[in-house]
Amino acid sequence: MKSIRVTTILLVAVLGTFGMLQSSFKADLDPSAYEIIKEAQDRMTGKTSIAEMTITIQRPKWKREMSLKTWTKGDDKSISLVTAPARDKGTVFLRVGKEVWNWVPTVERVIKLPPSMMSQSWMGTDLTNDDLVNQTDLKTDFTHTLLGKKTVADRLCYQVQSVPKESAAVVWGKIVTWIDVTDFIQMKTEFYDEDDFLINTFNAQNIKVMGGKKVASKFEIVPEEKPGNKTIMEYNSLKFDEPIADDFFTTRNMRTLR
Repeated sequence: MKSIRVTTILLVAVLGTFGMLQSSFKADLDPSAYEIIKEAQDRMTGKTSIAEMTITIQRPKWKREMSLKTWTKGDDKSISLVTAPARDKGTVFLRVGKEVWNWVPTVERVIKLPPSMMSQSWMGTDLTNDDLVNQTDLKTDFTHTLLGKKTVADRLCYQVQSVPKESAAVVWGKIVTWIDVTDFIQMKTEFYDEDDFLINTFNAQNIKVMGGKKVASKFEIVPEEKPGNKTIMEYNSLKFDEPIADDFFTTRNMRTLR
């Protein structure tokens, strides 16, 4: 599988945000690979998060921008709204558990995305549908191995390899992640296909405090086999732990979300 994919782990996905919480690990002992991944994901999500971001798609001969607002609750609920440009405004993606829906305002229709569409490019970016809604859960869908420690962007990081479990419906053959040993910020992630070819690399930049937490406020997604292509995601605002009702994450709400 060599099709390009990205994650809003945006955005998750999509997303690389980790709190300034004190680590529960003993200073003289390295945590296990699973504990590192869990700590990073738990700090990333909080109880809830609300984010506004700008996504820039760069190609050798052109560049365009789009704006996105996302809401997440726990590990299993997320909804994303495209707010610009005008032609895409109002498009919504919803995830509840392992199910994903897309609201397309031009046809006024909610479409449930089958698993076969999760590896497809999201709206022309170097992200995939899976990346945007963060359907893949590193904690539960993968087995993890701690490979050691390496420095990335002047930060000492744990290097963790994650291989999908046989029962997991995921699009990657393996994922290698570099996670900062102090703040558990995901500094770099490499995504490989089933044939062990590198497909995408995520690089975190601009570490700052947003919403009371230390986060990577900018990400570059670079596809390995498309020179000159790049997708840049940058947070404009980020809030954590604000109340969001469960019924906010419904297909009915997709039609009226603003």
